Amino acid sequence: MSASTPSESLTQHNAPGASPAPSAAAAASALASPAPSAGAGPAGTTAAPFPEGFLWGAATAAYQIEGAAAEDGRGPSVWDVFSNTPGKVFEGHTGNVACDHYHRYKEDLGLLAELGAKSYRFSVSWTRVLPEGTGKVNQKGLDFYDRLVDELLRLGIVPLCTLFHWDFPQALQDRGGFLQRDVADWFADYTTVVAERLGDRVPWWVTQNEPQAFIGNALLEGHFAPGLKLPYRDYLTAAHNQMRAHGKQVDALRAAAKAAKVGYVLATQVQRPATEDPGDIEAAREAIFSVYERHPWNNAWWIAPVLEGRYPESGLKLFGNDVPDFPASDFDQIKRPLDYLGLNMYSAGTWRQGKDGKPERVASPPGYPRATLDWLQVVPSTLYWGTRYFWERYKLPIGITEHGTATRDQVFLDGKVHDPQRIDLMHRYLLGLARAMNEGVNVFGYWAWSLLDNFEWAEGYRERFGLVYVDYQTQRRIPKDSFSWYKDVIATNGRSLLGPTAVAWDNVTG
Repeated sequence: MSASTPSESLTQHNAPGASPAPSAAAAASALASPAPSAGAGPAGTTAAPFPEGFLWGAATAAYQIEGAAAEDGRGPSVWDVFSNTPGKVFEGHTGNVACDHYHRYKEDLGLLAELGAKSYRFSVSWTRVLPEGTGKVNQKGLDFYDRLVDELLRLGIVPLCTLFHWDFPQALQDRGGFLQRDVADWFADYTTVVAERLGDRVPWWVTQNEPQAFIGNALLEGHFAPGLKLPYRDYLTAAHNQMRAHGKQVDALRAAAKAAKVGYVLATQVQRPATEDPGDIEAAREAIFSVYERHPWNNAWWIAPVLEGRYPESGLKLFGNDVPDFPASDFDQIKRPLDYLGLNMYSAGTWRQGKDGKPERVASPPGYPRATLDWLQVVPSTLYWGTRYFWERYKLPIGITEHGTATRDQVFLDGKVHDPQRIDLMHRYLLGLARAMNEGVNVFGYWAWSLLDNFEWAEGYRERFGLVYVDYQTQRRIPKDSFSWYKDVIATNGRSLLGPTAVAWDNVTG
């Protein structure tokens, strides 16, 4: 999960008022399948644009759920050190125990099966596999992921493995971390170890999750582990080495797992138009692929090198002399062929065409609905505009690798956990996704964030994103109302979204 903060523009104005799971082969074939054509499933019908084999799933990340921080040979990550440092995480919370998933994974995967999930997105703890980041492999760590994958396959659930979800080895941070060009080789070697062990059973892979967060939040703004505030030039060097590492990971995956479907996941900063006037649509399109302020929260700096082999001109102009003179050959390494693009999407900024013809940001009015995290405004058209703009530009199949919301859930007197805000938000957003797919955008899967309540990074355990409530004192799991609702969505392949109280997907606004 990304604690991302959509950026503010210099110019602002107020806004106007369960069936059987698909096999791995069937899942992989979704990439080759064309998106539904425009006009399929007209509004007001029960037909859904989600194709057979669509990967409905849920996602987690190792440090946020596994616990067992010092068991079976696992080494420390930067998050172990950071969270155990007083004052870094809300009320001193740590991931030392988290959801104890390391010992309870069968129970948790059983909940996935009960949900009817077709796929599960999980991440590997680098230091569980390589305690020092490089060198000797910890076989007990690999054995855990062997068991995890085998249990998923036994349950008929397709694995999607994220190789890096922020828990960088502390031993490698002590050697200079992302400021060292060697970091690309460290990532490649780690990737090879995992892919050689799991590549015969895992069809879907992510190299890295949300670089804006683990580089920007961690190395520039200091909010995340290891909590550095580097000079801008060093921050841009770290970002460049992160993308070099991604490129080498792609090559390592291709070598070790020939059938791997490989993707890269952004903390997608969605921008949507204030109206569907062509000028506003173009303004939002320009904004979503531009670097318009000096901060990490944009898409262009992190995706243009990966898919286009260059840095965006808007960023080069804005960052100026802070941009190091990188070797041209680096971009050949960074731009490696991908099978899909993973988009983590939660909220959106709003843009319109200004009187001078340039994009200008539109501020939300007072009282605009938000989740319990300030950055997470409720913008139902987020999945529509996010997928539409990225599909139009890159024509890569898209997976919604994270989407959900934070609420302050509790157990009610009836012993249940009622979370109507989560249900309503997911419902509205999924209608937007259905609209995009109905118009021809190729989306092959949706992974709800998250299966379980978990350690929400610097927020600790106070923010709950799960479909399943976790009592951290007893480790009891309680499926929330949203679990049952999402189970019905999966079982009907999205048709339940168009019930009598739902707006049609081609009418999604907001």
